[in-house]
Amino acid sequence: MASKRRKDGPGRDATANLKSEAEMAAYIAACLEEAPDDPALLAAALGDIARARGMVQLAKETGLTREGLYKALSKDGNPSLGTVLKVMHALGVKLTATAAWGSRH
Repeated sequence: MASKRRKDGPGRDATANLKSEAEMAAYIAACLEEAPDDPALLAAALGDIARARGMVQLAKETGLTREGLYKALSKDGNPSLGTVLKVMHALGVKLTATAAWGSRH
């Protein structure tokens, strides 16, 4: 199974460095920029961050089970919007909206 994770040199997974909220937000933004209509990529990105941060701690903070988080945030996962928002809140990042096509008046 191929991974979409970025690498920092041979054998190094860049997601291991996703500790700050700014780094997490930038990683999510890059995934949304790359594939704005791909919910699986967003779920996988959140999963990458969750594993870098610690799935057990994230489960405690969200009130979700660790197994449920692994499943929902996998490449093939399909988390509910509620789960995505809980995870993002626990990670210290938020989802924001901007106009995709200029102002329509």
